[in-house]
Amino acid sequence: MSAPADPRARSAREPGLAATVALYALARLGLLALIAALLLMAGTPLVIALLVALIVALPLSMFVFRGLRTRLDVALAAARARRGEERAALRARLRGEEPEPPAGTAQAVEAPEDGAEPAAAPEAGAEAPDAGSDDRPERQPDARRD
Repeated sequence: MSAPADPRARSAREPGLAATVALYALARLGLLALIAALLLMAGTPLVIALLVALIVALPLSMFVFRGLRTRLDVALAAARARRGEERAALRARLRGEEPEPPAGTAQAVEAPEDGAEPAAAPEAGAEAPDAGSDDRPERQPDARRD
């Protein structure tokens, strides 16, 4: 079975990053409580039981919750990729460039239909705006990077 091409369709089925982190944290705490409870029933003092449970639960959770860890890794990678795209779009807007639409969105410019009038041409006497003359001041080097 193949994964859907649209990442948003997949994310609609899977829980988000916060839910995945919460589930993994609760599962690890539950394992810690289970081990501590077993040690307490065996007659171990509370502090010793909690410390031993903490030490034992860490490596044990790596094997027991392998599927949850994989799901968490996927959620983290998706969030990191989404933030990277958003950051790149923000930087492009700050530079005054038109950012590319995010992958999977339908913001493409459609061609005019047959019979539709083309866009108005500039008037014969009008000059085209100079590419280098805009109202923005010249960009100064960032002193923080020196």
